Amino acid sequence: MVAPPVFDGEDYQVWAVRMEAFLEACDLWDAVEEDYEVPPLPGNPTVAQIKTHKERKTKKSKAKNCLFAAVSSTIFSKIMTLGSAKAIWDFLKNEYKGDERIKGMKVLNLVREFEMQHMKESETVKAYVDRLSGIANKIGMNLTKLDRNHRLKMNFIYQSTSDA
Repeated sequence: MVAPPVFDGEDYQVWAVRMEAFLEACDLWDAVEEDYEVPPLPGNPTVAQIKTHKERKTKKSKAKNCLFAAVSSTIFSKIMTLGSAKAIWDFLKNEYKGDERIKGMKVLNLVREFEMQHMKESETVKAYVDRLSGIANKIGMNLTKLDRNHRLKMNFIYQSTSDA
């Protein structure tokens, strides 16, 4: 198993996608997404009840541990007192995802960056296309509701990177 991606406060969107995939691969995502309660065992529980109880408790602990391991020490100090993986995930999302205005500014800056790109003499076509695709992907991750102008620019960006 690959180690979880470490979040240092930059590129939340990329980290969140990678972390969700990591947690899904570890069969822990439902413990983050659902934040289910593990009720206490009834009196005189069956072996199946004991097993299910232990599995659900363990899954919640593992999900929380994965999130703790997947952040820098600075961010860890902000989340270490949170009680569940869901609470940690929601905190990180609210703290680092950014609001629509910020995302809009990021998109505009990335579109400007894309438009300013030129292939360097020492650069291969593949490296240039990879660089353009990276910028286009960052734009796509920050898009939500777009006006007509932005959609046209995005179509141009995706077409120009796929045609190269």
